[in-house]
Amino acid sequence: MTGPEPARARSSREAYRDALVALLAADERAFCLDSDTGLFTGVSFAAAKDRYVNLGISEQNLMGMAAGLAASGKVPFVTTMATFAATRALEAVKLDIAYPGLPVRIAGTHAGFAAGHLGPTHHALEDLAVMCALPGVTVVVPADAGQAGQAVGQTTGIPGPVYLRLGKEATPALESAMPGGGLPPFTVGTGQRLRAGGDLAIVACGPYPVHAALAASDALAASGIAAAVLNLHTLWPLDVATLLDVAGPAAAVITVEEHWRHGGLGSLVAQELAERLPKRVARIGVPETFAATAGNQRELLDQHGITSTRIIERAQALLDVRAGPGTR
Repeated sequence: MTGPEPARARSSREAYRDALVALLAADERAFCLDSDTGLFTGVSFAAAKDRYVNLGISEQNLMGMAAGLAASGKVPFVTTMATFAATRALEAVKLDIAYPGLPVRIAGTHAGFAAGHLGPTHHALEDLAVMCALPGVTVVVPADAGQAGQAVGQTTGIPGPVYLRLGKEATPALESAMPGGGLPPFTVGTGQRLRAGGDLAIVACGPYPVHAALAASDALAASGIAAAVLNLHTLWPLDVATLLDVAGPAAAVITVEEHWRHGGLGSLVAQELAERLPKRVARIGVPETFAATAGNQRELLDQHGITSTRIIERAQALLDVRAGPGTR
C-alpha cells in the first residue's frame, strides 16, 4: 500500500479561489467581487453565480460595493492586485471599510514581486505597512496554498476587515520542508513554529521568505547553530506571546519578508521586542528603493537579498558580534 501523495506546489491565489467557490456554495451570505483579475475565468459558481460580480478595473468601486454588502449582513470577498488594494483604493478601504469596522475580506494577489515583470507600478512592497496601520484590520500572509485555502474559512467569523496577501506563482507546500516531522496546524492569529533552536530566532512571513528561513536554519544546524523558525503569518494582530517565547532564549532575531524593510514584519517585530524583550534585530527585506529592473519573482528576490544565503550571512555576523573578539 502506498502512502498519501505529497502536497503539490500550487499558488496561494488558486487555493483562495477554490476555497472561495466552495464557500459561496455553502454560505449564502458570501459574495465574490472581482476586478477583472482573470482568476475566476471558466469557474462554475453554479447556484451561486449571482453572487459573483466582476466590476472590472475599478478598485474604489469594489471597496464601496463590498462595504455596502457587509453593512447589509453579507460577507464579501474582494479580489484585486495587492498594490491596487493598498494604494489606489486606500481611501475607500480606510473610510468605507476600516472606519466602520465592516467584515470585508480583501484578497490582494500578485503580492511582493509576484508581478515583477511589470515593474514597480505593479510591485506590492508597501501593502503590509498600509494595511497594518489601519485600526481593526486583520492581516494574514499565508506561506503556501494550503494556508491560503484555510484562511478563507477561518476568517469568515472575524467581525472586522481582513486582508489576505496572496502570490501568483505556484510555491512548494510547507510540509515538503518538514522531513520526519508533522506540520504544526495553521491557525489565524497564532504563529507557527517550524524549527526549534535557542541560538537564534528567524521570523518570516510569506512563501519564499519562510522557505528561505527553513533552508537557512537547516544549513546553520549543520554548523552547530540552532536557529528557531517562526512563521508569523498573521501580522496583525501580532501573536506577541509566541514571538516572545521563540525569541526569549535567542541571542538575536532575524526577520525575513518580501516587503520594504519599513512598516512590515521587521518593523512590527522590532517594536514589540523593543518594548518587551530588547535584543538585537536584523531585518531582511527589500531596501527602501524601487526596483531598478523588471524580472521574474525569483530573480528580484535574489537581487534584493531575500535568500537563505543572506540569512546565513546575517546569522553568522550576529553570533560573531555576540561572541566577541577572539572567541569564535
